[in-house]
Amino acid sequence: MTAEPLPAAEPLPEGPAWPVPPLDGYTVDDLFTLPGLPPHTELIDGSLVFVSPQRDFHALTVEILLFGLRRTVPDHLRVRREMNVVLTRRTAPEPDVMVVKAEAVVGRRQSRYEAEDVVLAVEVVSPESEERDRDTKPRKYAAAGIRHFWRVEMTGEQDRPAVYVYELDPGTKTYVVTGIHHDQLKLSVPFTIDIDLTEIDRL
Repeated sequence: MTAEPLPAAEPLPEGPAWPVPPLDGYTVDDLFTLPGLPPHTELIDGSLVFVSPQRDFHALTVEILLFGLRRTVPDHLRVRREMNVVLTRRTAPEPDVMVVKAEAVVGRRQSRYEAEDVVLAVEVVSPESEERDRDTKPRKYAAAGIRHFWRVEMTGEQDRPAVYVYELDPGTKTYVVTGIHHDQLKLSVPFTIDIDLTEIDRL
């Protein structure tokens, strides 16, 4: 009795051609010159981080904060969304919202800011980014000297934003929480801010 010949193996489906990282990791220069990277790619400790599709909560919360900040931002500052900020040679995250110095805005083709340009960095936490937004990024923003940081979480039965407000302790280069805001975000630093967080119910 002779064995039946095995069927030919099916070829594996072709997947995306992922970039092969260098042995010592990527640099900021790589982030801005590698072709074909997905939109909103971040660089964390020399590794490329690709962002997952965002939920409705994330998109609406970013809009509320963006326009709320722009209502009261002083002339010497500007508000930006989803642009990279260079913290070190191997780290350039992309805050969901940030406030930068007006003199740092040099043109409409600009794609990044430096850490010293940033007054406030804001991260809206998503399921896939929890560890980065709650731990990795705040530590790195603080180490780079960014004075103000907000972390925004979805909370409560109505899935509204809660804003955790932090300020830099310059002696330890770590953030100290100064307040947790649920329905109304009223602050006097880095400038006068008054944002109705319940607006998400009407969008």
